[in-house]
Amino acid sequence: MDLLDRYRGWLLTEAVTAGGIGPNEAPRVDNRHIGDSLLFARGFQDPEQILDVGSGVGLPGIPLSVVMPDTRFLLLDRSGRRVELMRRVCRILQLPNVEVVQGDVAHWENRFDGIVSRGSLSPEQATGVFPRLLNPGGVAVLGGSWAAPPSVSGFELLEVPPTVLDQRVWLLMMRPSE
Repeated sequence: MDLLDRYRGWLLTEAVTAGGIGPNEAPRVDNRHIGDSLLFARGFQDPEQILDVGSGVGLPGIPLSVVMPDTRFLLLDRSGRRVELMRRVCRILQLPNVEVVQGDVAHWENRFDGIVSRGSLSPEQATGVFPRLLNPGGVAVLGGSWAAPPSVSGFELLEVPPTVLDQRVWLLMMRPSE
């Protein structure tokens, strides 16, 4: 809990100041950002390595790396500014299981046991990229801001009721056939 609390403090100060999350998001950082990120763990059982696509300021990868310390995380983002912010917070939190890389997932070739993406790719974009990056038996979990349950071929839908967070959310889980 200490690491998550320190990350929360960093989000509320440095990430807001740098524009990594909007100033109006500060009152919702616990539910909307950290809590929402932790929901992604639901899709995994002891993966060796997870790719976080479009990680921004480390969401969902950093909260997940805290609760899944035996899993290696690669946080990938195209923005050099966001990558530097993530590298800084990883140094502050001393997260040994996290690597931060600047790049575009469209050009990525390594394979992973799991992939997470929170609002950076549409389900259609993810469907075109994720299957080639997942190891056999791997799982991809995609989250976004949907007003209604998304219906996308190739994904199973996991609904999280509003009693868990401050609003109803849906996660899309992809388990490509081997």
